[in-house]
Amino acid sequence: MKNKTKKILTSFKYAIEGIISSFKSEKNMKIHVMMVLLVTLSGFLLKISKFEWFICIILFGLVISAELFNTAIETVVDMVCPNKNEKAKLAKDVSAGAVLIVAISAAIIGCIIFIPKIINIF
Repeated sequence: MKNKTKKILTSFKYAIEGIISSFKSEKNMKIHVMMVLLVTLSGFLLKISKFEWFICIILFGLVISAELFNTAIETVVDMVCPNKNEKAKLAKDVSAGAVLIVAISAAIIGCIIFIPKIINIF
């Protein structure tokens, strides 16, 4: 039992190290985390509903996960193809495009949740 617990804890340790590394090395990860903090603060100030919190939390996870996948893909592509390569460029561009789609979708849903609440204040 101790060995399984140690393996699980080690897995969590490596995962957290990956998240921290991505935050330190990727400008876009910093932007996404800042947006999570801003939306969280706004959610408390504007008293969004429990359902709206669920939506926001799911979107936080999707955007951050997409950025982590993008970082992993770009890192592997850079390792495998250190020289300029059209297929490597395509892989990196498609990966970045996926993040953009998730982030735009999250922003649109955020607007649907928050704009009516902001309008109601004024």
